[in-house]
Amino acid sequence: MGEMLKVKNLHVSVEGRKVLEDINFSLEYGEIAVLFGPNGAGKTTFIMTLMGFPKYKIEKGKIIFKGVDITYMDISERAKLGMGISFQRPPVVRGVSLRKLLKIVSNGKNTEDEILKYAEKLNLTNHLDRDVNDGFSGGEVKRAELLQLLMQKPELVFIDEPESGVDLENIVLIGEITNHLLGRDQRVKDVKRSAIVITHTGYILDYINADRGYILFNGKLMCRGNPRDILSEIKKNGYRRCATCQ
Repeated sequence: MGEMLKVKNLHVSVEGRKVLEDINFSLEYGEIAVLFGPNGAGKTTFIMTLMGFPKYKIEKGKIIFKGVDITYMDISERAKLGMGISFQRPPVVRGVSLRKLLKIVSNGKNTEDEILKYAEKLNLTNHLDRDVNDGFSGGEVKRAELLQLLMQKPELVFIDEPESGVDLENIVLIGEITNHLLGRDQRVKDVKRSAIVITHTGYILDYINADRGYILFNGKLMCRGNPRDILSEIKKNGYRRCATCQ
């Protein structure tokens, strides 16, 4: 169906420190890309920049989403265009219940019954009237993030380390729901949702059939290829070869 996302010569700094340099990247409709890399390489910076968080300053380059230049759009405009994000460490939001937040992000797309159906699937029925993430376990926080994305129904999803801080039981549920969110449990011709998934462990690859993998190293994208092959190489040799290639 062509390109949904195009990133051209992107340079990004955070609080005056250069983090990303000359990033060129594209993502097709219905495509899932997986991003690997050591801590501090710029993976989270990349997706936060794509989502439009103001802390991440674009020094140079362009971001094109569905043919629209969104380089300097704010977060709300990008969300309305069809972008959504699941944070690695989402904040506690006191004074706002999970149910209320779900209705806000849903923007009339889902009925109360649909909210309850997915909350039940994610074992979050008893959390709906609690403040967002307040006192939630690591697995509950991750499941609440997925529930918000299911209600928002974005066309492009950024998922930052879905396995982080999650036990094995939760990984299974999170993996299955992530697969559903991305449309990979449906017929291929019906799949349109695209995603960039950041992973350290690679566990999520047991549940989603990702299309491409990349390594982000020292602020640069490298080693594009089959995500499972890349993960296997990382397990054997770490990121040492990236330094050699660079």
